[in-house]
Amino acid sequence: MQEIIDADIDIKREKISIDKAKEIFQGQGMEDKLRLLKYREKDYIHVYNLDGYYDTFYGYLAPSTGYIKKFALKYYEPGIIIRFPRKQSNFMLPKFEAHNKLAKIFKESEEWGDILEVGDVASLNDKIRDGSFEEIIRISEALHEKKIAYIADKISEDNDKRVVLIAGPSSSGKTTFTERLSIQLKVNGKRPISISLDNYFVNREDTPRDENGDYDFESLEAIDIKQFNEDLINLMKGESVELPIYNFLTGKREYMGNKVQIDKDQPILIEGIHGLNEKLTSLIPHKNKFKIYVSALTQLNIDSHNRIPTTDTRLIRRIVRDAKYRGNNALKTLQLWSSVRRGEEKNIFPFQEEADVMFNSALVYELAILKKYAEPLLKEIDRTNEYYSESKRLLKFLSYFKSANYESDIPKTSIIREFIGGSCFRGE
Repeated sequence: MQEIIDADIDIKREKISIDKAKEIFQGQGMEDKLRLLKYREKDYIHVYNLDGYYDTFYGYLAPSTGYIKKFALKYYEPGIIIRFPRKQSNFMLPKFEAHNKLAKIFKESEEWGDILEVGDVASLNDKIRDGSFEEIIRISEALHEKKIAYIADKISEDNDKRVVLIAGPSSSGKTTFTERLSIQLKVNGKRPISISLDNYFVNREDTPRDENGDYDFESLEAIDIKQFNEDLINLMKGESVELPIYNFLTGKREYMGNKVQIDKDQPILIEGIHGLNEKLTSLIPHKNKFKIYVSALTQLNIDSHNRIPTTDTRLIRRIVRDAKYRGNNALKTLQLWSSVRRGEEKNIFPFQEEADVMFNSALVYELAILKKYAEPLLKEIDRTNEYYSESKRLLKFLSYFKSANYESDIPKTSIIREFIGGSCFRGE
């Protein structure tokens, strides 16, 4: 790699016909590229040429190999990790941190892909074309249900696990997951209750502000941790506790006579971004807690050289959901996304390895379903807008997928229903 960098070889972006691309990729033995080209709607494609070697990439490359100044390679079973400077680390090589639990869940997702015989976008498109897409939906949903049942069994095996904390980044499907986990716990004879962390916000005048002077509701300090822990402890003791309700209009907690008393067979389910942070439940003994990390860890690749960023799957989910349920257009969602991501980097990702178990909420088929909802929303963004390039990037990404019209085959309990609508948990 260093020799190639030192040679400062030009990386040329070229526009060629689909027929020419097929000829090149056939000669280079790139069967995955050839399969994907079958679904290309345009009669041309942009490729990159590095000293006679051609490839396609989702995104743009540097003009030459000499632009790479720092990198590091590390063996990490079953492959290698390439590290490079990041903006977040002041363009220095970030310190390597092993994420063993995350790696394990990615491995599990890869195995799910093998079961489904869907490892890349072309194979998913093939399933749509040959009429076996309904089976992909059924097996994907069954894999989710089996995993949720497994998690419920782990909780039920230990009667000390009284507080179940569920956390994950935006648009991971945490709400639907929590509802389905509750059902599986009931199957095991448990009687779970849910407590909303939102009801423990401090009063508005005590809410911390961010660097722009705006209220920072994602800060841990925005939660009345002391009252939250006291209520949990008293509930675990079997005492009657009056739970607060946060009035978002007045910015104050209110007590409306919502008294709760639970038995030992009633685990407390708590969904919130700080669930994995030990500071949130510092007064609750570790033996009484069970932590779950939920995220859409996409197992699908575009092809052998192009992965699908997990953040893009979540962003497309959010664009569709915001339009349907919050009245936000795609532009508004894109404008807010960088702030959402900063909050995740600060409040969620540093604690993900604290989880007792991880749940991958991604569905291998979902982008083929989301496409028809997301495309018209993204096309509304005008080329004069600063977010036009981002909308074009996402549209290019979605163009790899063949659209699938199989909503009637998606169960009302599905994670994806949280975004496209029709979820039984929303009372639709």
